[in-house]
Amino acid sequence: MLTESQIKAAKPTEKPYKLFDSGGMYLLVNPDGSRWWRLKYRFAGKERGISFGVYPTVGLKRAREKREEAKQLLSDGVDPSARRQTAKVSQAVTLELIAREWLVLQEKKLAAVTLDKARWMFGLILPKLGSKPIGTITPPELLAELRKIEANGTHETATRTKQRVSQVYRYAVATGRAERDITVDLRGALAPVATENRAALTEPAKVGALLRAIDGYVGQPATHAALKLAPLLFVRPGELRAAEWTEFDLEADEPVWRIPGERMKMREPHLVPLSTQAVAILKALQPLTGGNGRRYLFPSLRTRDRPMSENTLNAGLRRLGYTGDEMTAHGFRAMASTLLNEQGFAPDVIELQLAHAERNKVRAAYNRAQRLEERRQMMQAWADYLDGLKAGGDVVPIRRKSARKA
Repeated sequence: MLTESQIKAAKPTEKPYKLFDSGGMYLLVNPDGSRWWRLKYRFAGKERGISFGVYPTVGLKRAREKREEAKQLLSDGVDPSARRQTAKVSQAVTLELIAREWLVLQEKKLAAVTLDKARWMFGLILPKLGSKPIGTITPPELLAELRKIEANGTHETATRTKQRVSQVYRYAVATGRAERDITVDLRGALAPVATENRAALTEPAKVGALLRAIDGYVGQPATHAALKLAPLLFVRPGELRAAEWTEFDLEADEPVWRIPGERMKMREPHLVPLSTQAVAILKALQPLTGGNGRRYLFPSLRTRDRPMSENTLNAGLRRLGYTGDEMTAHGFRAMASTLLNEQGFAPDVIELQLAHAERNKVRAAYNRAQRLEERRQMMQAWADYLDGLKAGGDVVPIRRKSARKA
């Protein structure tokens, strides 16, 4: 067995040589004077080796401790060298690395606006935790960052950020780079978020009053057109504000708006049959925003290269005197869903026009292929019904044969 005095007395030579201790461990003395601790062992019938560091940084006592640790791993059927490589890889697998991988995978699954929000949420925690190996982050560390978000009064943002982090951890577990989802340990640790339905008018008389108010809107013509189209088309506000002229053929016998999948929440292309009323609004808008190769129906006031902001429609409703507790841009969807269901239209047709997810893929394919004509009839009947409400008289409920079919 080696002694400290023997090690200190070892001088470099032209060729490297070994000073053996015991249990397969030796000190390799190199020509440049460096001295490395190494262990020679056999695993699965093959000779292998592992380094314990440089003397004197790693002294004789510590080298022997590392040897015993390696021997213990061998007795447990674990290759010490492979364990070390795994540890090195684990140190390189940071939360930011996995989050970025996950975001890339979501590019074909999530709408652009949803993806941007996910990136923004990760930006709230990655400055502190992003460089840490994902397997070393503790629940209290994550909770501390989430509570910083809560401290700003944004409880829902904190909860949604935790949900996104959970998705990243589950992806890491599935790819063998984390053992568990640590967000499970934070259940109940954040302040509860009050669930609120988006405000919407669903009483026919109040809907009629809203439509008359929209007709009397005084402001930007594009905003006025968007407000008039919102109840007729009842798409999501983000889908409406980003509408592009190339998606419309207003001269077709059966006009339709074809929304590409990358702009839809479910990443599937969506068809919106256009009523005669909707076509009339669009044709009136076209000379204002559709000429000279312009892209958007509703361009930003600052630049025509971007659509109007996501707050424009809600701001328009506030300008008409409707508070956020009374009506929102998203509320036009609830308005249409409620009244169309009350009128007896097939729930499947309504849900399909709302572009809600259909979990049964076979049924979804059937719906897309077979129910466009029913949707076309429904959209025209809906537009006629809204005209009746706007007129303020006794409106005869919609009655269509297709409406009564399940």
